[in-house]
Amino acid sequence: MGRTRKFIGIVHRFAGNNLRQVVLILSLIIGLLSGLAAVMLKNIVHYTHAMITHGFDFGEGLYVYLFFPVIGITLAVLFARYVIKADIGHGVSNILHAISKKNGRIEKHNIYSSMVASTFTVAFGGSVGLEAPIVLTGSSIGSYFGRLFRLNQKTVIILIGAGASGAIAGIFKAPIAAVVFSLEVLMLDLTMTSLIPLLISAATAASVAYFLMGSGVLFSFNFTDDFQIENLPWYILLGLLTGFVSLYFTKTTLYVEKQIKSIKKIWQRVLLGSFLVGVLIFIFPSLYGEGYEFLRELINGKTHMVINESLFGKPHAASVILMLLTVIVFVKVIAMALTSGSGGVGGIFAPSLFVGGIFGGVFGELLNQIPFVHIPVNATALVGMSGVMAGVMHAPLTGIFLIAEFTGGYSLFTPLIITATVSYLTIMYFEPHSIYTKRLAERGELLTHHKDKAVLMMMNVKSLIETNFKTIHKDATLGDLVKVISQSERNIIPVVDDDNTFYGLVFVNDIRNIIFKPELYDKVFVEELMFMPDPIVSPDENMESVAQKFQNSRNYNLPVVDNGKYIGFVSRARVFSTYRKLLEEISDE
Repeated sequence: MGRTRKFIGIVHRFAGNNLRQVVLILSLIIGLLSGLAAVMLKNIVHYTHAMITHGFDFGEGLYVYLFFPVIGITLAVLFARYVIKADIGHGVSNILHAISKKNGRIEKHNIYSSMVASTFTVAFGGSVGLEAPIVLTGSSIGSYFGRLFRLNQKTVIILIGAGASGAIAGIFKAPIAAVVFSLEVLMLDLTMTSLIPLLISAATAASVAYFLMGSGVLFSFNFTDDFQIENLPWYILLGLLTGFVSLYFTKTTLYVEKQIKSIKKIWQRVLLGSFLVGVLIFIFPSLYGEGYEFLRELINGKTHMVINESLFGKPHAASVILMLLTVIVFVKVIAMALTSGSGGVGGIFAPSLFVGGIFGGVFGELLNQIPFVHIPVNATALVGMSGVMAGVMHAPLTGIFLIAEFTGGYSLFTPLIITATVSYLTIMYFEPHSIYTKRLAERGELLTHHKDKAVLMMMNVKSLIETNFKTIHKDATLGDLVKVISQSERNIIPVVDDDNTFYGLVFVNDIRNIIFKPELYDKVFVEELMFMPDPIVSPDENMESVAQKFQNSRNYNLPVVDNGKYIGFVSRARVFSTYRKLLEEISDE
């Protein structure tokens, strides 16, 4: 505790107690820690994978690869259930939920728990990516520092974005794409207040990664061919097709995860799902882990890792190889969904690049079979990665800038923009929400760039409930009601029974003509005077729905009832006051 206070004091002295300076210093620290975490995770997974697979070769037909995912996913589930005792879940979706419903509070265990669980999952072959876990780690670091310095909700969210940007920049050495990712996917507002911390964190994390790992990046291609205008229609077509591939990716992932999670007994779910992943990896070795190594080989024209050669033999015909690659595009999504649905921890970032790269490569090879067409296959593979990422994540700018930074230049910039945009527009026609936001949107918990909706999403009914309303028993008389009215500060009297079950309301204004008639006190009963109001609010209801109920009913107070039990009231005045306060906070430059 003493060291924490000393650290806070040092930061404040450097910043001169200026809030904006404090945020900038924290962004630097968050970028440093996020970059270190990204480098550490990649190296841990690499060496763990090398250690457990040392001496094993798919060419030898070793069936041990059937069980590697079972071991890894089981370890991840054991770690989550018995060490962390929490559901680590989907990294980016957890961040979005924390921003919209928990005031930016991300549990501290996420600083390390997603790294540990994803190491078990990916190193042992789970067909997911490491980016989402490291993004959750970076965002957790940002959330921790924001709460440590007791910053307001808006600033905490900016630091969460800084952590996410630092994580992406550290893992890919792509700072521009990292900043764009936070703006697009985490839906932060594009203002100088939010942009500068993201830039500082991303640049710091990328510098840390360069310093520790050299100039080489995780996934790099030097593409020097110039863009040919005659290939423009093909990139438009690629965008359309990757949009449909993205739709398949999203729908299949959600469906397979739902089916595997419908198995109630957790260990049956874990064993079945992870074993199926092992079977798919045994048949198609390229599905092992993130798949970047295979993707690099594919773009360089080597396809020896397509299938288990000891099982099927070595395919020589180009048509057979293209058919197998097409199958892998669709099977990869299933393997990924089985991994995450059975309890593995990882993300869709790497799988979307994997699927897009293979699909783009197949697309290019097929086009080149047309006599008058010549298009670089490595270009269509790279642009395909951008198209699928744009569609799956609903983040076209992230897809564009990430691939541009991968290739070390902007020679592919025009086709990247075209394909990513067309892919995004294609999937938006069928699916308005990304794979990250689909579940949150269905629950009404998605924060968006829409200011009004964003403010309402940050509010919750439970914090607005007023309980200073005197209640009356449903069997009470008018005389009992008059006594309650004399002690009440409000003109609404909730009617309940002994178990606090809600039966209705009595409006004082409705009974003014009889409350001064003592002769009626023992003759008139409350149940004759009460009425059941419409609408009623649930304590777990989202505020957008509550605001709509206020607008439609024009009531000033709405009763809050939980499973039939009276809780209190939420008032129009308090909702409006809280709304104005939050709006000022998130709009403050």
